[in-house]
Amino acid sequence: MQLLIVDDEAHWADNLSMNKPWHKLGIEQVHKAYSAREALELIELHPIDIVISDILMPEMTGIELIEAIRERDKRMKCIILSGHSDFEYAKEAIRHQALQYLLKPPTDEELLAAVGLAVDQLKAEWASISSFERTQFTLRENLPLLRGRLLLDALHGERLSEEEWERKLDTYSLPFRSGEGQLLLVRMEEEFGQYRHNGQHLMEYAVMNIAEEIFVDYAQVWSVKEEHGYLAFLLQPKADASIPGKDKQVEKLAVQLQTKVKQFLKGSLSVVMTERFRFPSQLADVYRQAAASFRRFVGEEREFVMRLGEREPYRSPGTLDAIHSPPGLIQLLEAGRFESAEDKLNSVFAELEANWSDSWEHCMEAGFLIASAFAHFAHRSGRALGELLGGDMELLQSGEAFATIAKLRSWSLLALGKLKAGTETDMNDVRSQYVKKIQEYAEKNLHEDVSLRTLADHVNLHTTHLSKIYKLETGEGISDYIARLRMDRASFMLRHTDKKVYEISAEIGYLDPAYFIKVFKKQFGVTPQEYREQGLTT
Repeated sequence: MQLLIVDDEAHWADNLSMNKPWHKLGIEQVHKAYSAREALELIELHPIDIVISDILMPEMTGIELIEAIRERDKRMKCIILSGHSDFEYAKEAIRHQALQYLLKPPTDEELLAAVGLAVDQLKAEWASISSFERTQFTLRENLPLLRGRLLLDALHGERLSEEEWERKLDTYSLPFRSGEGQLLLVRMEEEFGQYRHNGQHLMEYAVMNIAEEIFVDYAQVWSVKEEHGYLAFLLQPKADASIPGKDKQVEKLAVQLQTKVKQFLKGSLSVVMTERFRFPSQLADVYRQAAASFRRFVGEEREFVMRLGEREPYRSPGTLDAIHSPPGLIQLLEAGRFESAEDKLNSVFAELEANWSDSWEHCMEAGFLIASAFAHFAHRSGRALGELLGGDMELLQSGEAFATIAKLRSWSLLALGKLKAGTETDMNDVRSQYVKKIQEYAEKNLHEDVSLRTLADHVNLHTTHLSKIYKLETGEGISDYIARLRMDRASFMLRHTDKKVYEISAEIGYLDPAYFIKVFKKQFGVTPQEYREQGLTT
């Protein structure tokens, strides 16, 4: 856990942060701030759990600080330190959910007990949030989505070990096991088109419910809508299901599904059903065959129930597997996972060399898909592919890149490297622009609010993201930059103008001159007036 100590009196903040055995309470990191504004900036940067704050501070009181904290984080524990036993202060602290109100100077026992209580409460709250029972409840609430995602991944050929399959099936409470399976692809016909923009998912859900009710005595049913718009139903016969005429039974139930949907939902279905296969190892191949059968045999005909031929072998229909298997090349590029994209390309070339070394068509298919992914990524990044590839674009335009597997491999990996380099250049340019905007805004508005949140709003970024970008680009934290900018401007104005100290304080963003003097002395070792006098005498 992380603790933040806030006090405008530096000796209090320093003493409490450095001289107490916080580690014994499980506190891993202690931060300190000398103002409420600085505290809020630290809260934006770090996952603070507990705040100990003085109550009377310039610019913003401890009560106001707690109020600002509550707008950001409802769970953060706040402890107030005060040199005043005023009941009104204590009442306000309680109203803003302060955990404890301690009088200065607190004893070590009082202070450690208060922080210990905060730690215990936080542990209890997060234990409840992450508890097995709550996790199980959340899992149950999201089971349909999780089950559908798992079946989609299986249809698309995601490879899982048998142990991983067993674990996921158990986790999602799916009554399926390795063994015999059967697949139905169902197409909802044009009568359902009227629901496309209003209630389509409800109609799909209704069809799934009817199917589960019809097949409930014969098989376990697992359903999902796949990417082409078909409803996919994976069936696994129950142990007590009648063995004779299995395939006829499924066909009969598929016809019954058509009838009930027609009767109650006023729409028609077309169904392709496969022969039995080995689940899960053959599922992806069988799915591809069933989808191809819809295109080849059913086409635009309606209200079919077609059973794939019993003697039709289950084999890959001559397509490339590696280029199509998830995750896709486009997804890897958009996620910035260039090493994974390179691994995927190498698996594509390995498959080409192993299975299709004499097929120019397969080389061309892979080449077009790779080039398309590269172009899509470049355009999403606001660039032209030719701009990123330079002279290597000519190999693509002439088709020479597709001439052989070796040439395609060489071109693809070289192009991938240029895409990565271009992305890194763009990223650095973007970071540089953000830093420039931040610095320009801060320099013009130093007399106003230049908090981290204000700066983040100015460039439309989240505070944490902006902090990381700024630190990566400059090596300096934003709060450190603002503090340095204020002190640099103050020292310049003290040496080169005759403005009063309180006027300089206001111009660099300190509303309380006394606080400005304290910060200035901490930085330079002398007060602003002493600094000015030293400058005049040198």
